[in-house]
Amino acid sequence: MTNNATARERLPNRRPCENFTFEHAGMKYIASVARYGDGKLGEIFISNRKSGSDADAAAKDSAVVCSIALQHGVPIETIRKALLRDSRGYPSSPLGTALDLITAGERP
Repeated sequence: MTNNATARERLPNRRPCENFTFEHAGMKYIASVARYGDGKLGEIFISNRKSGSDADAAAKDSAVVCSIALQHGVPIETIRKALLRDSRGYPSSPLGTALDLITAGERP
């Protein structure tokens, strides 16, 4: 069995982080992002104000998985295209909304 996984590119232990707020499906979320030295997105964390809710847990978990994918070399566009969208092309999840805002240059 061959392991074709790309090695994880870790971010520095101390790194600047930028926060932004956004809305998805009527709920307010906060996202924290960190980038590599070249500006490439390296991690994202998302939470909402309903700590402990299913929506908060799903947002947090999806962002952690996204961060792991980014650190293993998966391009942000690949992740964005894999996420669910409605019939109008709008993101169906908080992660999709946050990544759309980041790639549109509307957020850090």
